[in-house]
Amino acid sequence: MPIYEFKCLSCNALFEVLIMDSGDETEVRCPSCKETNFQRVMSAASHQVRSGRSGGAKVESHNCATGSCSTLTLPGPD
Repeated sequence: MPIYEFKCLSCNALFEVLIMDSGDETEVRCPSCKETNFQRVMSAASHQVRSGRSGGAKVESHNCATGSCSTLTLPGPD
């Protein structure tokens, strides 16, 4: 399903919307301030790296207050 991320140009809130049809974007409103003044932003990707049967390092990217953040989880004893 196509989930798009938007930034409200009125209150700077970031929000995601499931858009099934290109015409649906005209109905989008900011959930914080209810304005229709927004722009679509590039969403951060999530990646997973595996090696061998026991699994491997896991890299995740996501949005945070300062922009885009990444975390790396290395395999090890439980």
